[in-house]
Amino acid sequence: MATSNKIIAQKLKSGILRAAYPFSILSWRNFALVWSSSTSVAMGTQMEAVVLGWYVLTLTDSPFLVGLISAARMALNFLALFAGAIVDRLPRHKVLAAVEFTMTALGLLMLGLIVSDLLEVWHIFAITLAAGMVRIFQTPSAQSLVADTLPKDRIANGAAFTTLGMNFAVIIGPLVGGVLFKTVGPEGAYIVIASFYCVSGLFALSVRVPQGASLINKDPVIKAVIQGLKYVKGQQVLWAALMLAVVINLTGWTFHTSLMPVFARDVLETDSAGLGLLLFAFGLGAFTGSAIWASIPNLRHVGKMLIMAAVLWHASILVFAASDDFRLSIGILAFTGLAWASTQTLLLTLLLRTTEAEFRGRVMGLRVLAIYAFSFGSVAAGAIAGIWGAPWAANIVGMVGIALIFVLVIFTPKLRRA
Repeated sequence: MATSNKIIAQKLKSGILRAAYPFSILSWRNFALVWSSSTSVAMGTQMEAVVLGWYVLTLTDSPFLVGLISAARMALNFLALFAGAIVDRLPRHKVLAAVEFTMTALGLLMLGLIVSDLLEVWHIFAITLAAGMVRIFQTPSAQSLVADTLPKDRIANGAAFTTLGMNFAVIIGPLVGGVLFKTVGPEGAYIVIASFYCVSGLFALSVRVPQGASLINKDPVIKAVIQGLKYVKGQQVLWAALMLAVVINLTGWTFHTSLMPVFARDVLETDSAGLGLLLFAFGLGAFTGSAIWASIPNLRHVGKMLIMAAVLWHASILVFAASDDFRLSIGILAFTGLAWASTQTLLLTLLLRTTEAEFRGRVMGLRVLAIYAFSFGSVAAGAIAGIWGAPWAANIVGMVGIALIFVLVIFTPKLRRA
């Protein structure tokens, strides 16, 4: 009997340790601060995406302009490679803090224009473009800091937990943004958005990393950019992963950003709170997916799993497009979020594992550059939705995404084996 109780106790202890494993990563103070900063800014960003999308749709009644405003958030991402080179030569936590305090100022500017009743559509585009310009430094600095603040054997878990935090924001941010827009208007929503940006900057300023981790490259920026491109060109796994990032931003990303407000209003016949609930379901699935990956100590066959996750993500979009039932759509979106989060986690893990420390900023800069494809995809998806409706746009997004993924897989065998 005593032996049986001992075995049960050991199994219980083992189960508790496994459950707590993802959170043990926060025992590294500097990583915990980077994670808190990234999660806070993601909260503000997710809220702002919903508030802006619904606000533009309310003002203009134009699905095309909703897609265009989403594209404007990414319009200057072609400068991301230069941003990555700069991140490789400056204290990364200070770059991150500067980005987030500037986003705070832009949020307050938007608030001031709304309160003063001076806001026009062109103001929204101008402020969104400025925020996009600043934000291209955010991802290279924040994701490089994940590796800078952790021992090598915990980088994969750090990447997964970073995605977990961002997906927590994906759950809460849209729901809060949609509810705030409905209850206190865009003015109240932007007060909360600017607050999240400010808090994230304070977390970033508190990070302390070894100076060598932040001042890696002192070459001229142009030379550093060329070196980074040559480095990636020589590594099939890296350039293949980055090409996959281009594909998913061109196709899959447009579904839950640009197209979702149109689906909510025109297909599912709901309001801004309903839109928030739809994106809450997406975020809940995303959180679940990233939590699963964060609990796995040693990820293997990352490339193969990345390909499968990306295909499932786009396939679920096709299923969603066939639904006009609100509850069923919520269930489908939860699975879509799980596949999306799996793709993001595995992609980040693959990039951080494969990239040498001195090139992290530049490779993460290329990762941000890949997001530029979203601008084209968002405009195209919005235009198609405006002409033929959101279901047609989603079907095209899903089918094109799957086709491009299979083409990439055929020509990159090392990605399949990574």
